[in-house]
Amino acid sequence: MSEQSKLPIIETGIPELDVVLRGGLPRNRLHLIEGAPGTGKTTLGLRFLLDGISRDERCLYVTLSESTEELKTTASTHGWNTDGIEFFELIPEEALPERQQTVLFPAEVQFGKTIEQLIDRIERSNPDRIIIDSVSEVRMLAQDPLQFRLQMTSLKRYLQGKNVTVLLLDDLTETDKGDLHSLVHGVLSLRLFERDYGAARRRLRIAKMRGVDFQSGWHDYAIVTGEILVFPSLIAEEHEGVVQGAPLLSVFEDLNGVFPQGLDRGTTTMLIGPSGAAKSTLAMSYALAATRTGESASFFSFDETYETFLRRNESMNLDPTEAIRAEKFHWRRMNPSRISPGEFVWQVRRDVEGRRVRVVVIDSINSYLSTMPEEQSLILHLHELLSYLNKQGIVTILVLAQQGVVGDVENPIDLSFLSDTVVLCRFFEAAGTLRRALAIVKRRTGAHDLAIHEYRLSSSGMQVGPELTELRGIFTGVPVYTGAHEELLDAVPDDGTRDESTS
Repeated sequence: MSEQSKLPIIETGIPELDVVLRGGLPRNRLHLIEGAPGTGKTTLGLRFLLDGISRDERCLYVTLSESTEELKTTASTHGWNTDGIEFFELIPEEALPERQQTVLFPAEVQFGKTIEQLIDRIERSNPDRIIIDSVSEVRMLAQDPLQFRLQMTSLKRYLQGKNVTVLLLDDLTETDKGDLHSLVHGVLSLRLFERDYGAARRRLRIAKMRGVDFQSGWHDYAIVTGEILVFPSLIAEEHEGVVQGAPLLSVFEDLNGVFPQGLDRGTTTMLIGPSGAAKSTLAMSYALAATRTGESASFFSFDETYETFLRRNESMNLDPTEAIRAEKFHWRRMNPSRISPGEFVWQVRRDVEGRRVRVVVIDSINSYLSTMPEEQSLILHLHELLSYLNKQGIVTILVLAQQGVVGDVENPIDLSFLSDTVVLCRFFEAAGTLRRALAIVKRRTGAHDLAIHEYRLSSSGMQVGPELTELRGIFTGVPVYTGAHEELLDAVPDDGTRDESTS
């Protein structure tokens, strides 16, 4: 029988961290939580003990660095009641006023008496869960690395006979005075990364956990009022789904005439074009079509406010208000300066698995790419997310804005290899007016219309013209129309409304 099958598990009080741990921490073992100041070690420790209190377990918080009042204040900022937690301020004997400047204790005697105080309190409290905050203070008391290791080894042996789960908190300020990794059963590393702009990013990883098949790698996490939110990195292969359903058509009949095959389930479609080419509106036409057939859709917006989003779509006769009221359409504002890639993936998964959405729109990929400077790593995040969505049978629509509006336009990055379908939108000038054209340049799941068509959006919907046989240079970024005016859409639509400005 493997060690993993023998070890009982204790939950941490943070459900998503337990997902990373494949259930929780091994019970009755010594674990190390290491991280620089500000990474949330104390908050995690309090959350762990509060979970124990909810299970009628005895919990002890041993503090060498903060007072009980400070710890309770920290808990109160999260709205946590710590009445069931026993706090013990472990004060080294040489720090007592009556001992100062009266006698010089040898370092090993000082340290030994401190450990004796700790053991005595554990004997009297007989806890099920213990936090020792922080090991850095204990390490400084020992002064000698060998003495520190010997005493910590003795403490470990003592605790192993007490049927207690212990978390040692270490702020890494004295990393050269002894290594605990080989002594403890598990090591959880917390890291804080400052960005040039925006919120700092927190990540954690399981550096070691004997007998546990944990999820390796770095995982984003956030500390919010009342919660520690961990966002386990996505592994698409662990989430098998069913791809079913007819292809998704647009609410715009003219667009369906150009693209009668629709968007296949379990595929990714990328809409590429300069700003103002109506990419977001085209994406919305498919998302809203899903809600009209009883399905749910989520629109993740990195660029627009809800008010702008609503006004734009109302002007295109794509008002989502009724679908929002029926909880069939979910608009999500994503702030690229505050959100982490892991949190974004987790929010998408929450809608797919919790709200059963069948269409996901990400607008735009440009802003998503700005969430992390390590571009290659972010593409791996995106690749795993799209693989997951495809396995779940989701219709995924990505909006990618090209750099520039007229003249030469360029892709900020080539992501076409991640997409099953690519639709190119372009501006061109003809008959003294600015016009738009679209072309389907790729469809992995079958044949498609190879022609280039002019299109116009107004309050009456989308109007698509015939094939533009005399339009040149659409793929070079400088389209030139040399054909007759009769092939173009009328400058003013039949209902008298003018072309609306769209994104």
